[in-house]
Amino acid sequence: MRYDTKMSKNSTVYDVIISGGGLVGLTTALALDSAGLRVCVVDALPFETQLAAEFDGRSSAIAYANMRMLRALGVADRLGDNKGPINEILVSDGRPHSGLRKGGPGPFMLHFDAAEFTGKDAGEPLGWMVENRHMRMALLGEARSRKTITLIAEVRAEQFNFEGARAQVHLSDGQVLSAALVVGAEGRNSPARKAASIRHHGWGYGQWGVVATVAHQMPHNGIAHEYFLPNGPFAILPLSGNRASLVWTETPAAARYLKTAPDDFFQAELERRFGSFLGELTPAGPRWAYPLTLMVVEKYIAPRLALVGDAAHGMHPIAGQGFNAGIRDAAALADVLADTARAGLDIADPIALERYQQWRRFDNTALLAATEGFVRLFSNDVAPIRLLRGLGMAAVDKIGPARRFFAREAGGGVGALPHLLRGELPQ
Repeated sequence: MRYDTKMSKNSTVYDVIISGGGLVGLTTALALDSAGLRVCVVDALPFETQLAAEFDGRSSAIAYANMRMLRALGVADRLGDNKGPINEILVSDGRPHSGLRKGGPGPFMLHFDAAEFTGKDAGEPLGWMVENRHMRMALLGEARSRKTITLIAEVRAEQFNFEGARAQVHLSDGQVLSAALVVGAEGRNSPARKAASIRHHGWGYGQWGVVATVAHQMPHNGIAHEYFLPNGPFAILPLSGNRASLVWTETPAAARYLKTAPDDFFQAELERRFGSFLGELTPAGPRWAYPLTLMVVEKYIAPRLALVGDAAHGMHPIAGQGFNAGIRDAAALADVLADTARAGLDIADPIALERYQQWRRFDNTALLAATEGFVRLFSNDVAPIRLLRGLGMAAVDKIGPARRFFAREAGGGVGALPHLLRGELPQ
């Protein structure tokens, strides 16, 4: 069902206005379009700027259930070969190589293997690695191909009015947009959230993430590695080809230096942590560094507003779930709005929005709590704690059903799934 879209003298009317055209904003646009809604996406930056290699060097681990959604939306085909399967994950405590002391993984290890999946998940990888710039290109290409999605770039949403029968968004170029619902997808500093006076809380971890891409001599075979080093996790994530994305956690001072350090120094520090198991390493492209923080909001909804992605929750990258949580937000919102429209109700009906909030708030809160626990447990070098967490990983590794449950949980295949996460369009 599509609402009628009318042009008035002073405003343009849509079903949904999405404030923010990043990864989660564009994913939400496609999800809501698939639910039969007319969508407008507004972003302050030119979309082409966001596609540039130097804009964002990060990569995202896409859970296998979320990749089903991207297939259903036509995005996975647009990614082509720019995605690499994660077939196995090896998790261990570790230490960097230093002088005569040999570093590398510790004696205890937790191993997840997609080959263990059975039933409906059989044949799925644990997830997929995609560079953010390629994901943006695929999402934008699909959004531009849909006549019922309007994209407005290089303008700011300067004022939000959530009162009355429709919300209004005033843009910096003088346009006034109107819709039954506004979706805030602008990230942690969401203007839509601030306009609705939704409070948020958070804290920093005293850690920064250094992100870089490296080419390596030997094939990675789709195996992801996560070493828990004294200063925080060091993740080696398999990209397409003989390349890997690094998420390297350090103290703020060390991270800032690594971002701009001479190439030979960076290479030496990289090899100390990476080791030689993939042969010769060659850093490829720029480096990025940013602070790691946690952010939670008091509520996901307000009259004529719903929050998705980092506008609603921000988490440490230790489990690679940030973008994944945003994808799940989009899938749940699409189901809720499709059901509401089918019933002939206002899609911003408070009961419908409350259903969305309850659906996503529980899952995201549990994920944030687990992430917080992992950070506190693994980002230290206290010998007794190292021993206990090593023994814990080894114990879980020996219990097949527990290991497979954690793999499915991380892959988004557990619980009541929206249609899109099952690979189906909202009905």
